[in-house]
Amino acid sequence: MLETLKALAEPNRLHIVELLRDGPRPVGDMVQRLHLRQPQVSKHLRVLSDAGLVDARVDAQRRIYTLRTAPLQQLDVWLERYRQLWEQNFKRLDALLDEMKTSHRKSKHPKR
Repeated sequence: MLETLKALAEPNRLHIVELLRDGPRPVGDMVQRLHLRQPQVSKHLRVLSDAGLVDARVDAQRRIYTLRTAPLQQLDVWLERYRQLWEQNFKRLDALLDEMKTSHRKSKHPKR
């Protein structure tokens, strides 16, 4: 998972992953969309491949890259623990706000 995070930390690599989310793409297409030179895109793809985030297949003279979801699923499982923590914090905040509203109403309209 650490390799996934390291690979995604670089903005161009994150952009490549976003492009591949829509489906397989040849390197040339990514070069145009990223406004980078082909060697730069290839280096980024190599890092993503080493991290297990992309696969490549040869199609005649082109290399077509595909996103691999397994590392992203592992990242999602790890993040789920933090989502649960945030949900618990939000529930406590909601309860506190409800309590504050109730006590505010009572203090505004005391019994006679």
